Amino acid sequence: MGRWRDGTGELSVLDGVGAAVALEIAASYRARTKGLLGRDGIEGAILLTPASSVHTFRMRFAIDVAHLDRELRVIAVRTMRPGRLGALRPRARHVLEAEAGAMAGWGLRPGAQVVIATGQDLRT
Repeated sequence: MGRWRDGTGELSVLDGVGAAVALEIAASYRARTKGLLGRDGIEGAILLTPASSVHTFRMRFAIDVAHLDRELRVIAVRTMRPGRLGALRPRARHVLEAEAGAMAGWGLRPGAQVVIATGQDLRT
Protein backbone atom coordinates (compact mmCIF):
# COMPACT_ATOMS: atom_id res chain seq x y z
CA MET A 1 0.00 0.00 0.00
CA GLY A 2 1.48 3.36 -1.02
CA ARG A 3 1.33 6.69 0.74
CA TRP A 4 -1.51 9.13 0.18
CA ARG A 5 -1.09 12.57 -1.40
CA ASP A 6 -3.12 15.73 -0.77
CA GLY A 7 -6.38 15.82 -2.72
CA THR A 8 -10.06 14.96 -2.63
CA GLY A 9 -12.20 11.86 -2.79
CA GLU A 10 -15.25 10.17 -1.35
CA LEU A 11 -15.64 8.25 1.88
CA SER A 12 -18.07 5.36 2.35
CA VAL A 13 -18.76 3.30 5.46
CA LEU A 14 -19.44 -0.38 4.75
CA ASP A 15 -22.71 -1.31 6.47
CA GLY A 16 -23.27 2.44 7.04
CA VAL A 17 -26.04 4.58 5.58
CA GLY A 18 -24.67 4.01 2.09
CA ALA A 19 -24.20 7.63 1.04
CA ALA A 20 -20.73 8.69 -0.11
CA VAL A 21 -19.28 11.60 1.86
CA ALA A 22 -17.05 14.32 0.34
CA LEU A 23 -13.49 13.84 1.59
CA GLU A 24 -10.37 16.00 1.72
CA ILE A 25 -7.08 14.14 2.03
CA ALA A 26 -4.32 15.88 4.00
CA ALA A 27 -1.14 13.82 3.57
CA SER A 28 1.61 16.44 3.44
CA TYR A 29 3.04 17.89 6.64
CA ARG A 30 1.68 21.33 5.73
CA ALA A 31 -1.85 20.08 4.99
CA ARG A 32 -1.98 17.92 8.15
CA THR A 33 -0.72 20.80 10.30
CA LYS A 34 -3.39 23.15 8.94
CA GLY A 35 -6.21 20.58 9.03
CA LEU A 36 -9.43 22.35 10.02
CA LEU A 37 -7.77 25.36 11.67
CA GLY A 38 -9.27 28.68 10.65
CA ARG A 39 -12.47 27.14 9.30
CA ASP A 40 -16.01 27.64 10.55
CA GLY A 41 -17.11 24.15 9.46
CA ILE A 42 -16.58 21.40 6.92
CA GLU A 43 -18.80 19.68 4.40
CA GLY A 44 -17.95 16.00 4.62
CA ALA A 45 -14.69 14.95 6.27
CA ILE A 46 -10.92 15.36 6.21
CA LEU A 47 -8.48 12.44 6.37
CA LEU A 48 -5.16 13.15 8.09
CA THR A 49 -2.57 10.60 7.02
CA PRO A 50 -0.34 9.47 8.52
CA ALA A 51 -1.65 10.46 11.96
CA SER A 52 -2.37 8.79 15.29
CA SER A 53 -3.63 11.73 17.38
CA VAL A 54 -5.10 15.22 16.98
CA HIS A 55 -5.80 18.36 18.97
CA THR A 56 -8.52 21.00 18.73
CA PHE A 57 -6.54 24.02 19.95
CA ARG A 58 -7.59 27.19 18.05
CA MET A 59 -10.51 25.32 16.45
CA ARG A 60 -13.81 27.16 16.08
CA PHE A 61 -16.19 24.21 16.36
CA ALA A 62 -16.52 20.75 17.92
CA ILE A 63 -15.49 17.80 15.76
CA ASP A 64 -15.96 14.05 15.55
CA VAL A 65 -12.64 12.20 15.39
CA ALA A 66 -12.23 8.62 14.16
CA HIS A 67 -8.92 6.77 14.43
CA LEU A 68 -8.34 4.22 11.63
CA ASP A 69 -5.85 1.37 11.40
CA ARG A 70 -3.80 0.60 8.27
CA GLU A 71 -6.72 -1.36 6.73
CA LEU A 72 -9.06 1.65 7.26
CA ARG A 73 -10.99 -0.08 10.06
CA VAL A 74 -12.27 2.25 12.79
CA ILE A 75 -10.45 1.84 16.11
CA ALA A 76 -12.23 4.58 18.08
CA VAL A 77 -14.65 7.48 17.57
CA ARG A 78 -15.11 10.45 19.87
CA THR A 79 -16.36 14.03 19.82
CA MET A 80 -13.87 16.73 20.80
CA ARG A 81 -14.70 20.29 21.79
CA PRO A 82 -12.29 23.12 20.89
CA GLY A 83 -9.20 23.43 23.08
CA ARG A 84 -8.66 19.70 23.71
CA LEU A 85 -5.74 17.31 23.21
CA GLY A 86 -6.75 13.89 21.88
CA ALA A 87 -5.36 10.61 23.13
CA LEU A 88 -2.55 8.96 21.19
CA ARG A 89 -3.77 5.75 19.54
CA PRO A 90 -0.65 3.64 18.82
CA ARG A 91 -2.44 1.34 16.31
CA ALA A 92 -3.91 4.30 14.40
CA ARG A 93 -2.42 5.19 11.02
CA HIS A 94 -5.06 7.68 9.86
CA VAL A 95 -7.47 10.12 11.53
CA LEU A 96 -10.82 11.25 10.11
CA GLU A 97 -12.31 14.55 11.25
CA ALA A 98 -15.83 15.87 10.62
CA GLU A 99 -18.30 18.24 12.28
CA ALA A 100 -19.62 16.94 15.59
CA GLY A 101 -22.51 14.52 15.10
CA ALA A 102 -21.78 13.74 11.45
CA MET A 103 -20.10 10.36 11.95
CA ALA A 104 -23.04 8.87 13.86
CA GLY A 105 -25.24 9.80 10.91
CA TRP A 106 -22.90 7.92 8.55
CA GLY A 107 -22.93 4.79 10.72
CA LEU A 108 -19.25 5.23 11.59
CA ARG A 109 -18.46 3.32 14.80
CA PRO A 110 -15.60 1.22 16.20
CA GLY A 111 -15.09 -1.88 14.05
CA ALA A 112 -16.64 -0.32 10.92
CA GLN A 113 -14.73 -0.58 7.64
CA VAL A 114 -14.14 2.61 5.66
CA VAL A 115 -13.67 2.74 1.88
CA ILE A 116 -12.02 5.69 0.14
CA ALA A 117 -12.51 6.35 -3.56
CA THR A 118 -10.57 9.01 -5.43
CA GLY A 119 -11.10 10.54 -8.85
CA GLN A 120 -7.36 10.48 -9.40
CA ASP A 121 -4.50 8.36 -8.17
CA LEU A 122 -3.60 10.01 -4.87
CA ARG A 123 -1.15 7.33 -3.80
CA THR A 124 2.52 7.27 -4.58
